[in-house]
Amino acid sequence: MAKLGKRTTAARAAFAGKLDITVEDAVALVKTSATAKFDETVEIALNLGVDPRHADQMVRGVVSLPNGTGKTVRVAVFARGPKAEEATAAGADIVGAEDLMEAIQGGKIDFDRCIATPDMMPIVGRLGKVLGPRNLMPNPKVGTVTMDVKAAVEAAKGGEVQFKAEKGGVVHAGVGKASFSAEQLVENVRAFVDAVQKARPSGTKGTYMQKVSLASTMGPGVTISIDSATGN
Repeated sequence: MAKLGKRTTAARAAFAGKLDITVEDAVALVKTSATAKFDETVEIALNLGVDPRHADQMVRGVVSLPNGTGKTVRVAVFARGPKAEEATAAGADIVGAEDLMEAIQGGKIDFDRCIATPDMMPIVGRLGKVLGPRNLMPNPKVGTVTMDVKAAVEAAKGGEVQFKAEKGGVVHAGVGKASFSAEQLVENVRAFVDAVQKARPSGTKGTYMQKVSLASTMGPGVTISIDSATGN
């Protein structure tokens, strides 16, 4: 077994026995343990009582975090003509049509969000097996298939976060950076949890939100009280 470093050992000791604590206490712990040489991402994970294999239990949505994510988001847009120009003016990093499709098919996926105008979907649809598993497929339900490409690009660049339940009913996302103030991170955590709570699907039975945990990129995780996370 690999020997743990002093930093990791100290962080685990600080987290030992800390279960179901308040969002404020969890944020303070995570910030204290984020001592890497880079600005660590603060990541949230929610275990939900859903089975995403069933359509009526899929959890999916989008939320604009009040303090952004601290991450530079690269945006690709499928559009032509005036809409392509609109996307470029709004700050899109990559704009194209068939040429963009061919680049993606060739393995070039250097973007974090993909947006498309509705008329582009026959082209984008050919990329389902490539973009789908990466959660990059444009979808009207989260506002990434739209004629208002300006608003979509600006939202993506401004800290909008998409979420989707993965295998086992887990939803996770980055909700800021360790350099954020404690207040900013608390606001972002509660905004994210609130959005997932509102996305509760109709087919859910029993307890929906089962566990909420927070961690930094290199640090251990800590569980948060459901009541504190939901503001109850």
